[in-house]
Amino acid sequence: MVRMSVLADCLKTITNAEKRGKRQVLIRPSSKVIVKFLQCMQQHGYIGEFEIVDDHRANKIVIELTGRLNKCGVISPRFDVPVDDIEKWIVNLLPSRQFGHIVLSTTYGIMTHEEARRKKTGGKILGFFY
Repeated sequence: MVRMSVLADCLKTITNAEKRGKRQVLIRPSSKVIVKFLQCMQQHGYIGEFEIVDDHRANKIVIELTGRLNKCGVISPRFDVPVDDIEKWIVNLLPSRQFGHIVLSTTYGIMTHEEARRKKTGGKILGFFY
């Protein structure tokens, strides 16, 4: 079957492995967007270490799971989100204000909604995790 979105496939695989209680999960293929998304998740402690395995094709990623992740998903199509609309997306996507993150692709790189607010920039919405 044809892969429509590599990022969506990756996040769904992580969610399924987390639900099954696995300690680690193998993601293939890899992309720059996936790596940045995983770095955001890692900074906030939702996943452990991840390692990129070079197989001379599209690479693989091995992710250590911590058991903290409840759900992660992709938002398709990637809607434009101005700074003042970030709040509306938080209310719609996240279960509470205290936890969870929305990942945006901005002109300053891929970052969570909190960083985007600090830098006062909007962008395109990639996905969420909590």
